Amino acid sequence: MNGLNKMNNEKTTSEQQIVILKETITTLVRQDTPDLSARQLAVFLICYLDEAVQTVRGLAANLNVSKPAITRALDRLEELEFVTRKTDPMDRRSVLIQHTDAGKEYLTNIKNIINSAAKK
Repeated sequence: MNGLNKMNNEKTTSEQQIVILKETITTLVRQDTPDLSARQLAVFLICYLDEAVQTVRGLAANLNVSKPAITRALDRLEELEFVTRKTDPMDRRSVLIQHTDAGKEYLTNIKNIINSAAKK
């Protein structure tokens, strides 16, 4: 593939991804699902999609934000029952983030919306 075709293909791909993102967010709003800020959604997705066990400290480092900012995001996610927090038995200063059934359902819903948007 020559350079021009590659650039056009990359542009098309990024444009398609933006359209899928728009469709996903629009559908979530139309479904009247809980509103999550960009930070809350980022924390949620990291907790559910990264294989490593997540901690407040680790999330703060990963997103380059303060621990209080992560705590506020987790407060909202916990209020929605998307995550729970548990003290790390190996280090009582550390808080582990755990998945919930409601969080798994929300992630499945997001995946289904993305798959539908990608088929359009």
